[in-house]
Amino acid sequence: MKREPFRHVRMISYATVLLFYAEAHAQSLQDQTAQDNIATLRQELNNRIKELDALKRKLAEEEAQFQQLSKALDSRMLDTTRGAGQPGAGAAPAAGIAQGTGTGDSAGNSAGVAAGGGATAGAATGAAPAISTAQNGGDQQNQPSQPVGQAPIPDTAPPAVAPIFDQPGVLTPRNKFVLEPSFQFGYSSSDRVALVGYTIIPALLIGLIDVREIKSNVLTGGLAARYGITNRMEFEVRVPYVYSTNDTVSREIFTGSAQDNVFNSSGHGIGDVEMTLRYQLNEGGPDKFYYIGWLRFKTATGKSPFDVVTDCVTRCIGNTTGTGLPLEQPTGTGFYAIQPGLTWLFPSDPVVFFGNFSYLHSFGRSDLSLHILNGETDPVGHIQPGDIYGFNIGMGLALNEKASFSIGYDQSIVLPTKQNGQSVPGSVRVILGTLLVGYSYRITPKTTLNFSLGAGLTRDTPDLTLTFRMPIQF
Repeated sequence: MKREPFRHVRMISYATVLLFYAEAHAQSLQDQTAQDNIATLRQELNNRIKELDALKRKLAEEEAQFQQLSKALDSRMLDTTRGAGQPGAGAAPAAGIAQGTGTGDSAGNSAGVAAGGGATAGAATGAAPAISTAQNGGDQQNQPSQPVGQAPIPDTAPPAVAPIFDQPGVLTPRNKFVLEPSFQFGYSSSDRVALVGYTIIPALLIGLIDVREIKSNVLTGGLAARYGITNRMEFEVRVPYVYSTNDTVSREIFTGSAQDNVFNSSGHGIGDVEMTLRYQLNEGGPDKFYYIGWLRFKTATGKSPFDVVTDCVTRCIGNTTGTGLPLEQPTGTGFYAIQPGLTWLFPSDPVVFFGNFSYLHSFGRSDLSLHILNGETDPVGHIQPGDIYGFNIGMGLALNEKASFSIGYDQSIVLPTKQNGQSVPGSVRVILGTLLVGYSYRITPKTTLNFSLGAGLTRDTPDLTLTFRMPIQF
């Protein structure tokens, strides 16, 4: 009985020890968890420090690049100030580049890139002097204006359009070479009725009728080479190859035949080689005219109508037999010719208006004769082809940065041909009118595909003309 209190005391002592031990163990666990958390935080802090170091290095690199760009901008501003002789002259190159429309390096750009896109290029280039002026404006205001050099020459090339006429509007840049293969298809048909006799009363004819229906197909493959002598002058040589067919359905006069006869002929070979020199007369710009003068010389390398054999037994010298038609189609005119002209362009965002005036004079030839079957000849004497006055007008519209669309009208006035100083019987003044629609697509920065469609509006004009061109710049 006396030991019970001691037993309770021991139990209380054991419980107290266990309690202290449990508290000590719990404290130890808490300390371990805290150490683990601290280690995790330290690791995360180290990672953040490394990221900050990487950002500092990147920021230093970007700052170095910014300094280089600033130096470049300052150099460009210095060049501008040298040429203009005054501060704030950086707007001059910007205007010049915008006027040039950025087409000097590409002859087949679209009308939209020429008329509208050039302004963007000019603004981007012109922004450099503006930034430099803002940075150094305080220093430049205290400096006197003194010309110390020559201003850079602005790009003043005229805008490009989808070509629908023979004369291109964009000149080849200096020391650049453009090779332009082309293909053209032309179709024409005409009817001729000749009344031979006299009338007793209206609608009653005594005599014979010569009815002819003529259908012609002309395929012309050409290769043109253009070289830029300067940024404002270019020289071009064009070599065509012609394949022509002619189908004639007729009833010959004075034969009394009611049956149609078909006469076919064809010919192929080198056509008349042409050489052209073009020069841009002024600088032009947005809402300003560009003027391009040009001079073309046409040779007589093709086979002329006087070199082919004509199906005439005696008809060409006054009798009535034979068809009077050539057995082979000529590939050239047989006459040398010279043609001066003036091309103009007027860019007005988003379109470009353009046109052309020209005059063609052919040099006459003497002692000409027609070759007839069986080796006979028919002298025709001196032939002077009629001069040709031409003009055209059109407009080009950009569809996007690569494609453009053009529409225009072309007209030529052909004067009568003279033989031995007298007008050839049946030769009168002829009006040729053609409605043209063109499309251009820039395949690569140096290659453009051009397509045009021509529809004859007068009876003497070919009914249909299809033309493909692909200028390639080197």
